[in-house]
Parts: sequence; structure tokens; C-alpha cells
Amino acid sequence: MNQQMTLCETNAMNQQTVSISSTSVSSTLPDWTREACRGRWDPGRRLLRSIRRYQQWQGRWGIIGRIAAACCVIPYRFWSIVPGAEIPLNSRIGGGLLLPHPNGIVIHPDARIGPNCLIFQRVTIGTGGRKPGVPRIGGHVDIGAGAGILGGVTIGDHAKIGANAIVLCDVPPGATAVGVPARIVNRRGAYSEAYKDDECCVTQAL
Repeated sequence: MNQQMTLCETNAMNQQTVSISSTSVSSTLPDWTREACRGRWDPGRRLLRSIRRYQQWQGRWGIIGRIAAACCVIPYRFWSIVPGAEIPLNSRIGGGLLLPHPNGIVIHPDARIGPNCLIFQRVTIGTGGRKPGVPRIGGHVDIGAGAGILGGVTIGDHAKIGANAIVLCDVPPGATAVGVPARIVNRRGAYSEAYKDDECCVTQAL
């Protein structure tokens, strides 16, 4: 009996730890260690490093800054061609971004991405949705492979976008959006019966 209770308590503590760790990453303070290169062949981080360095030098120190910024374009071009990514040099991206597989990622130059986000391969963030404008993505947002976030939508902090989802409207903080077009799911992975035919219906955030 005591062993059974101990196992139950251990499982409960593990579940609580997982729940806490999922939101322990800040949505406002960038963790720059996430972008630190961890080897010579690290396309995602090296692409981000070239973008950061270009933005750091651009518009500073007069002609020296312009020369240094121009030198940053060379590695930027290389690390953009290798994975086939289209992330503009003037992108407004918060620190701590993770690009485990930057292949085929396309980001609109006017889109805004908060700190500590995670973007997988073949993600498109740009125009073309029902709302005019470009996406605004909060902090610590995870975007699955092949997802598209289109138009002037807002993705709340700590939200999750499922693989191959097409988001055409706002996603509240902490929610999970899946499907084409994307809809919000509850903790059991089910759509709300009241709104199951509506895109991005809000049921219960994770």
C-alpha cells in the first residue's frame, strides 16, 4: 500500500514538473544561450548569428559599420542557401529563437516574432490570410513543421501551433491550434462542440 502511494505521489510530482517546465521559459526575456552555435555545422544558429551581427552593425559607426554589415551578408547568403530559408536581414525577431531544421522557412520582413520561440522546417509566416497585415507572434511560441501563419493575426505567448496547421485568425495565449484551417483544441485534443465548425474556436487552453 505504501509503495503504491509512493508511486502515485512520484507520478504526480513528475506531471507537475513537466507542467511547470513547459511554461518556465520566459515570453519576455530572451535566452541568448539558445542561439549559441554548438558546432561548425549548425545552419539554424549560424544563420541567426549572421542576421544578428548584420543588425548590430547596420547604421552604426559610420563607414566602418557599413563595411562590417556588408561583410555579414556573405555568411548570411551562404547559410540561407544551404537550408533554403528566406529570413530577411531586417527581420524583427526576438532573442532566443530556435531553428532546429531551418529548411524552407519563410518569414515576412514585417512580421514580428517574440523571444524564445521555436520554429521547425517549412514554416511560412507572412501575408495572404483573411486579415490584412502580417503576423505578430508572442514569446515562447512553438510552431510545428509545415505550419502557415498568414495575415494580420496575433499569436499569444506560450501558444503552440501544430504541424501543417494553417492559422488564419488569432490564437490566445497558452492555446494549441491544429488543423486546416486551424482551430483551438482542449486538453483532450477535441474541438468544442459549440464551435467545432469555426476556425480558431477557443475551448480550453493547454
